[in-house]
Amino acid sequence: MNAETLHFSESDKNASNDELIRVFRLQQPAALRLRNSTVGQRIAKLKKLRKSIENNKAEIIVAGAADFNKPAMELEITEILSVIMELEHTCKYLKAWLKPKKIKTTMMMFGTSSQVRYEPRGRCLIISPWNYPLTLTLGPLIPAIASGNTVMIKTSELTPNLSKIMVKIIREAFDESEVAIFEGDASVATNLLNLPFDHIFFTGSPAIGKVVMTAAAKNLTSVTLELGGKSPTIIDETADLDMVVKTLAWGKFLNCGQTCVAPDHLYIAESIKDKFISKFNQHISNIYGEGENVKNAQLARIVNECHTARIAHLLEDAKEKGAQVLYGGIVIQKECFISPTLLTDIPADAAIMQEEIFGPILPIISFKNIQEVLDKINAAPKPLALYIWSKDKVRIEHVIQNTSAGGTCINHTMVHFLQNNLPFGGVNNSGIGNYHAEWGIKAFSHERAILTTNMLLTHIFYPPYTKTTRWILDFLFKVI
Repeated sequence: MNAETLHFSESDKNASNDELIRVFRLQQPAALRLRNSTVGQRIAKLKKLRKSIENNKAEIIVAGAADFNKPAMELEITEILSVIMELEHTCKYLKAWLKPKKIKTTMMMFGTSSQVRYEPRGRCLIISPWNYPLTLTLGPLIPAIASGNTVMIKTSELTPNLSKIMVKIIREAFDESEVAIFEGDASVATNLLNLPFDHIFFTGSPAIGKVVMTAAAKNLTSVTLELGGKSPTIIDETADLDMVVKTLAWGKFLNCGQTCVAPDHLYIAESIKDKFISKFNQHISNIYGEGENVKNAQLARIVNECHTARIAHLLEDAKEKGAQVLYGGIVIQKECFISPTLLTDIPADAAIMQEEIFGPILPIISFKNIQEVLDKINAAPKPLALYIWSKDKVRIEHVIQNTSAGGTCINHTMVHFLQNNLPFGGVNNSGIGNYHAEWGIKAFSHERAILTTNMLLTHIFYPPYTKTTRWILDFLFKVI
């Protein structure tokens, strides 16, 4: 995400600290009660959430247009369909995921049986971002409910219309003793972070992630941090450029580039750079048009003027330092409009090569040797995603083995987020912990170890120590 995620403006919708404390206390007995809730009861809550989403679908589309000028079908795919898919997948497999796991007995523990049970963490806090308000709020809410927790949600007011609809959806589906939702500025987030939650789930920038983790440490609260960073794309000379162009344009310009797993910049084999640029420019021209006609295309807007100015500054800084605009480059700040833009010849010290872009600008860097690309990737903070375009299986494996990233797509971009059977999360600077499917259950649950003694044999190791104890120890050291 970007560094402004929790920098809210003043709002008259701020919940008072007393109100937050009231709801937090109200959820304590509910959290204890929900520990004993059945799989069927939890699924019923998820079904009720789905019904509320579907009942408000038309309003969600209108709100998305008001906040982002977001195309209706793009919003339906990224903000409604993705949530319902995750919800239904969870309902289908929840019983299996929550079933106690039998654990094989070790030699030392012969005579016992063991299992792991998933128990709810308790009272949870979800702080959601502005770029995909529904998906990145309701997405983690699904496993939180499925795991048997209570939840308090803090929305972002940078998308006030979608925030308002989420408040309506949540309050239609849940009593505040189980799930409560709050709007407001940074003071509301700060007050919530002061409360001793059992788990905090935050989606946003690495900078704010550090703030959240610091606050959590004061109460020894566990955290899941879904952050971001500069996700690189590698395209080698064996790649199918027609496929690259289609999927890369989709991934980069979806939501006008305001996606945490969007390709941030790309490294391309020097021998195919010119061919790629020609194909890419033609493709985005066919989709979005030329010049200011792009304003009429099905393209979302930047969330506000402040973010538009930030991205425009990155573009101007790069141009001043020698970068060349190969396509686009149009900025209309008052309309929060930035056209799809392709850059080349970007100097290493340009701000756009240091900061997460989070907008529709794609820097392209050519390479002769793959090792120089790996060196650059490994010198930077670990990204949330890394994308590889190649038909060379040996090279693909070499890249994977010699880099670290939250997730990776081979010959595609971003769709690992939609694969419900894969964990989604970052590593170090790009995040801590995973969610989606069973990994979401693990994020919002404590994996409780339970050992049952069926036949007491460990007494042979109790004092007083005898020759028999010595013989058994010697035997164990030989066979282990």
